[in-house]
Amino acid sequence: MMMKRVVLAASAGALLASTALVSAETLADIEAAAKKEGQLTTIALPHDWCGYGAVIEGFKAKYPEITINELNPDGSSADEVEAIKANKDNKGPQAPDVVDVGLAFGPQMKSEGLLMPYKVSTWDSIPENLKDADGAWYGDYYGVMAFGVNKDLVANVPADWADLLKPEYKGQVALTGDPRASNQAILAIMSSGMSRGGKAGKESGEKGLEFFAELNKAGNFVPVTSKSGTIAQGATPIVAAWDYNLLAWRDGMNGNPPMDVVIPSSGTLAGVYVQGISAYAPHPNAAKLWMEYLYSDEGQLGWLKGYCHPIRFKDLVERKVIPQEVMDKLPPAAAYDAAYFPTVEEQAANKEAVTGGWDTVVGAKVE
Repeated sequence: MMMKRVVLAASAGALLASTALVSAETLADIEAAAKKEGQLTTIALPHDWCGYGAVIEGFKAKYPEITINELNPDGSSADEVEAIKANKDNKGPQAPDVVDVGLAFGPQMKSEGLLMPYKVSTWDSIPENLKDADGAWYGDYYGVMAFGVNKDLVANVPADWADLLKPEYKGQVALTGDPRASNQAILAIMSSGMSRGGKAGKESGEKGLEFFAELNKAGNFVPVTSKSGTIAQGATPIVAAWDYNLLAWRDGMNGNPPMDVVIPSSGTLAGVYVQGISAYAPHPNAAKLWMEYLYSDEGQLGWLKGYCHPIRFKDLVERKVIPQEVMDKLPPAAAYDAAYFPTVEEQAANKEAVTGGWDTVVGAKVE
């Protein structure tokens, strides 16, 4: 995954489940059936990713009658897909009930008949462009491309991509991997290309390559795979990465060195993950209840506390239900307002441009 990777206000009886269900079910009906099943099998959910450890514990506390069987916590989206395929006829402990996968995998899994449609009670507050109309998959959380800055070494914190070309940032700017292979790095280039007016897709990739070629020629680009350690040690004082990774790294440093996380003022790019229920789920009602929990305010805030912006973030902000101490740990909410969510097709076209042109246009070998 991308480095991988609710409390309901109304009464249970008042919240109707999706019209996608075969028959009208209340949340109370689903809860009763889920408790009877007694188990939920998840896959590829590391506890240190997006606050999942606390989210899982929250679900267990709310529904102690349901045991959670966690498969392959460090697995990838592709691993999740294969686990469903390999266990179509298996109702045992190796068959996942639910998945959390990258955006591109949602439509793919739907087309292959691997997902069971279900619309959570809070369905209407999920943005239309980030969910399947039939309820097969739906966005869960997202990250936004940002700059992580070691303030001990960087006197003036850059506010936008164009700033990184300034002479004062010589030998300071890095990515989190080789742009020919790292999705996070590929999308960082997309963000930089969009900041130059490039349309999401092939054009953003081409303009992003031009930007990094200039950055490299100026001596500002550092061809080193950046991590929290390289930022702290000063090898990569400025790094472009997903905000949730940078915010977690910042906390891990405990102020030594002090680190800023900044959303660039242009080319603001979001990367989203999606949830779905396996069409072959051994515990379909527990799966539905899990989704209801994840998409309630409690579950959404659980992800936000882990620095992944929940898909209902704008709704939570508008209703003022996010604790101030949580908001204080994040960049300003307004910085996320312009975030663009590229389609699967746009990401694919950008990736093709970046991976195909990096060697000839930029020519830096990231190690």
